[in-house]
Formats: sequence, structure tokens, C-alpha cells
Amino acid sequence: MLNGVINVYKEKGYTSHDVVAKMRGIFRQKKIGHTGTLDPDAEGVLPVCLGNATRLSDYLTDKTKCYRAVLLLGVTTDTQDSSGQVLSERPVDCTEEALRETAAAFLGPQLQVPPMYSALKVNGKKLVDLARRGIEVERKPRPVEILELTVEEVTLPRAVLTVRCSKGTYIRTLCHDIGERLGTGGCMESLLRLSTGGFSLENAHRLKELEEAVQAGEPERYLLPTDACLKEYPALSGTAEADRFLLNGNPVSAELLEELDSAAAPNLQSEEPRPEERSAAEPQTEERQTAEPRPEACRVYDSRGRFIGLYRFEEGNENRPDRYRPVKLFLPES
Repeated sequence: MLNGVINVYKEKGYTSHDVVAKMRGIFRQKKIGHTGTLDPDAEGVLPVCLGNATRLSDYLTDKTKCYRAVLLLGVTTDTQDSSGQVLSERPVDCTEEALRETAAAFLGPQLQVPPMYSALKVNGKKLVDLARRGIEVERKPRPVEILELTVEEVTLPRAVLTVRCSKGTYIRTLCHDIGERLGTGGCMESLLRLSTGGFSLENAHRLKELEEAVQAGEPERYLLPTDACLKEYPALSGTAEADRFLLNGNPVSAELLEELDSAAAPNLQSEEPRPEERSAAEPQTEERQTAEPRPEACRVYDSRGRFIGLYRFEEGNENRPDRYRPVKLFLPES
């Protein structure tokens, strides 16, 4: 079984589930999953996880994303994109300056109402399934954040937007809302995902490329190791003595781990003394009060360099020493 992540270029006309189904056939393995839905008409970056990397989903979906979209003013649809049924058509009498000012007003944190044509569920039912039956239900606004919004080109009634945003942001809804605020209405005409997390369009591969690699006997040609997607976490390496704990998914003593990358790994010993070691008369310095916190988690490898998983530090007590406890294990699957 292959374990790792492939940066797939999702082509127009495929759903994200279609891509997964195609890859299961190409690589002849069932354990494959995508890391974030793209609409069928959208194109671009879609990281797909294989084998033990399917456990990465929570870490890859919770990432900043970047899109290029074409906003079509003057038209509103039931899906908020140009593939839907037209609900209204209005004249586009706004200026380019008004468009740019209105788009800029959407920068920052905000509440966004998800579209009915989406995969979100209400009372266990997908909104899109309800919408296709002509049923509209109330949707609670969700917090999202538009980190950057650049109007790249304006040829009214169209405008090209580049948007960097938080997870959960619907670009269709953003286009719709900009149009409503301008008074012209609007919908999304096309969408290209440029990047998500550390994956970018420049390194994305089409399904045909993957199929050709497998036919050439090189199924791992475009496969990224599972741990390559977690480089933001410091790395620790276990000693041979630590292997029996690591390979069984058990907590491991901090004494059995050492920094794998001195520039990124955390200090195993805290700079601040434990309470029982500190003199009652000893004043706490400003340096100690503002000591840098430990990282949320660390990548841990066994003595042979195999990636085991993400571990979190736990300070010891009188009954046990400092240790690292597993948060998410990625033991190789065969």
C-alpha cells in the first residue's frame, strides 16, 4: 500500500469524489481520500491522501486557501455560480472604482451564510440534496476570514479576483455578496484553486500523469511522504531503546528522544525550574515569566528514521519523568 499525499490538479467536470474513485482504480488501493471539496466546475489544487496519510485530513483541511475567481455582475443564480438557474438579471451600472471599493470592504473576519447548494448538512441531510428538491432551510452564518482580496482585472460586467481566505469560505457566496452590495447582483463564473496549505498549482498533477506513472512502474513518482505535510512541527528522533514504546503507540520518556533538527526542535528541558526546585525567596524574572511556550506537537521518528506520528510534551511529576504522549499516529500500513 502507498502511504503519502499527491497534489492533484482537479479538472473541470470532476467532483472531488470522482477524483478519489479514479485514483482508487489507478493505484488499485481503497484507502484514499481527499482533503477538501471542490465544486465540479472548479479546477485546481486538491491534495489527495493515500494509506496512513488519510489520517492527515484534519491537519490539511484547516489551512489557508488561495483562489482565482471570475465574478460576473448583473446575474444571480440559485447556485451562486454560472451553472445554476438564473434568478435575476440586472443592468451593471457601477463603476470600476465602486467595484474595487466594495470588494475591499469584504476584507477581514466576517460571518458568511453558506449557500443552499453545498455539501453542508442540516439535521443529517445535505443542503444540496434539499435544494434539488426545492426545499430551502435556514442556515446559520459561519465565521470566515478574507485575508487578501485583489481585483486583478476589470472588464465589466466581469472582474478577476484573487482571494486568500480561511477554511470554510465559499467564493461563490463572496461573489454573490459583492454583487448584492453593489446593487447589480452577481455570481461566480469560474474558479481556480491556486493553493491550499503547502500545496500549489505549479506542483499539481493531472489524473492522466498519475496513470502514466503507474503504467511506467513508478507509482510513487508524485507521492509526497506523509511527514512532508507536517514540516511546521519540530522533529524529534527516538533512541533504539525508545523504539518499543514508539512502535506500540505508547508514551515515551523525554530522555529517550533527541532533537532531530536543532533549528526547529523544542528544548527537551524547560528553561524554567519546576516549582519544587525554585527557592521561595527567589524572585521570578521577566524572562521566566515570558518563556516561549512549547510547540503544540512534535514529529517523532524511531531510531531508523521512520515517521511514527505527532506527540505532545507532558511535564512529569513525582511519580514519573517528563514524557511525550502520542496525539496522532502514522505507523506505516502495508
